[in-house]
Amino acid sequence: MAVVIIAEAGVNHNGDLTRAKEMAQAAKAAGADMVKYQVALPELVVSRFAQKADYQREATGGQESQLEMIRKLHFDFDAHRELKAYCEEIGIVYFATAFDLPSIDFLEEVGLPMHKVPSGEITNLPYLERIGRTKKPVLLSTGMSTLAEIEDALSVLEDGGAGEITLLHCNTEYPTPFEDANLLAMADLSETFGLRVGYSDHTPGVVCDIAAAALGAVVIEKHFTLDKSLPGPDHKASLDPEELRCMVDGICQCETALGSGEKRVSASEAKNRPAARKSIVAAKAIKAGELLSEDNLTTKRPGDGLSPMRWYEVLGRAAVRDFAPDEQIEL
Repeated sequence: MAVVIIAEAGVNHNGDLTRAKEMAQAAKAAGADMVKYQVALPELVVSRFAQKADYQREATGGQESQLEMIRKLHFDFDAHRELKAYCEEIGIVYFATAFDLPSIDFLEEVGLPMHKVPSGEITNLPYLERIGRTKKPVLLSTGMSTLAEIEDALSVLEDGGAGEITLLHCNTEYPTPFEDANLLAMADLSETFGLRVGYSDHTPGVVCDIAAAALGAVVIEKHFTLDKSLPGPDHKASLDPEELRCMVDGICQCETALGSGEKRVSASEAKNRPAARKSIVAAKAIKAGELLSEDNLTTKRPGDGLSPMRWYEVLGRAAVRDFAPDEQIEL
């Protein structure tokens, strides 16, 4: 199964619909399967008392509240309708994460094929119930979560009738230090819950994404931006369009390289057997009838003669003819 690659535009459009469309173009050009945005009614997501996370404060300063910040970064529903239509026009799947109940209902209205539960909502019971009732497949991001919290969230989703659930391993630090990526936890999630797993990545670069594909991720989600120098909370922890293209190419190459899992001789290497392997040859001049021994035999390329695996079968036999040095031995 091919890895589904989600180019996470998030709020890196900075509230500019033209830039959001340009991001859809960039995601398509890079080869991503989906471009994903965030849908929210800010007053329903963040209280006026909420402070910014440390990474948000470092990226945008501490003068404004978290609510004031996200008010600048979100479109209304009509803008998302226009954005979805544009994505369909250029041939890339529009995807979005909802952060409140009306936004879930909106995404149902516009016909999203599945839903994404972000890490911050994994303990939001009313939210999970609403997602479950859609009966759609779900990507459940597990950043900041314990196994017990994941189990609780799964119970709510499954009780509500959610479709197939894929767990996304995630670390919710922007950017995530490599020592905290813990990619092997994907196996823990798969074994514990018996579900497909993917990876929502916030590490710098593309190494962890390609490694995640090699470790069995079926979905990989990665933030990207048109310009890392733009103001906003997520730009510095995002890929630029060229890096996104390199990530997509790397994941595709990784998928191809994984192969069938059956050890066999490939067509590309079979032709190199004679050039790389050795045959039993004369180490010195040998007269007809002379006994073949470790003294007058050796092994050298090419490998289109007697295999050295027949070494002990050859030793002690009489030479069938004269052999010059380096000539392949015949029996």
